[in-house]
Amino acid sequence: MHLLKLRFGTWQFAPAVWPTLATLFFFVLTLWLGNWQTGRAETKRALQTRYDTATREAPIHVGNTMLDRESVLYRRLEVRGVFDDARTILLDNRVFEGVAGYHVLTPLRIDGGQLAILVNRGWMPAGRSRDQVPLPPTPHGEVKLEGMAVDPHSRYFELAQTPPQGRVWQNLDFERYAASYGRTLQPVLLQQTSQVADGLLRSWPRPDSGVSMHVSYAIQWYSLATTLAVLWLVLNLERHQGDGE
Repeated sequence: MHLLKLRFGTWQFAPAVWPTLATLFFFVLTLWLGNWQTGRAETKRALQTRYDTATREAPIHVGNTMLDRESVLYRRLEVRGVFDDARTILLDNRVFEGVAGYHVLTPLRIDGGQLAILVNRGWMPAGRSRDQVPLPPTPHGEVKLEGMAVDPHSRYFELAQTPPQGRVWQNLDFERYAASYGRTLQPVLLQQTSQVADGLLRSWPRPDSGVSMHVSYAIQWYSLATTLAVLWLVLNLERHQGDGE
């Protein structure tokens, strides 16, 4: 069964229904995937613009008033307080220059009240054995930190939900952590940039990292959509042999 039959001189264009519907489905899918990758690239470019602007501005002081998450994301923050080392967690499978390790997250009890802010203090290498969980040193007493406010809900890809094993978490489940903590947490994760003598590495990726990858993927999806359209046209165009067919 054909959708239509068009004749152009000695040529006939007669696409069949089911191949056309299948082509249309995959054409729309590849276009959507290309647009999604383009949107991801644009989002990262916008974040980088916001980040570059924020680095030229004075840091926002974090006190005992709840921050508005959207207005402070990718802004520089400063805060004073005391680390709650007993509630440190380690995010597993964080790779730095080809070496597997952990991101060290510790809540900081903010001076003068009952609020705290969760701090990503930096990266440390894993031990020789996965059974040997390292104990990163934590500064004692009051500290003054600066850092960048980032979204605590960003997650790395994982094949299945893996429950935390003691201090080691596969990903940060911010709601779960906040619910179990004794103080109310600020709604952002502070990505520490202040240098302290704790042996941790703080080399944070730019928000626009991966833009070229998204653009490359988008081009591939758009190319595939174009190829599908061309093949559909070519395969349904044939030379007409006469009226007796």
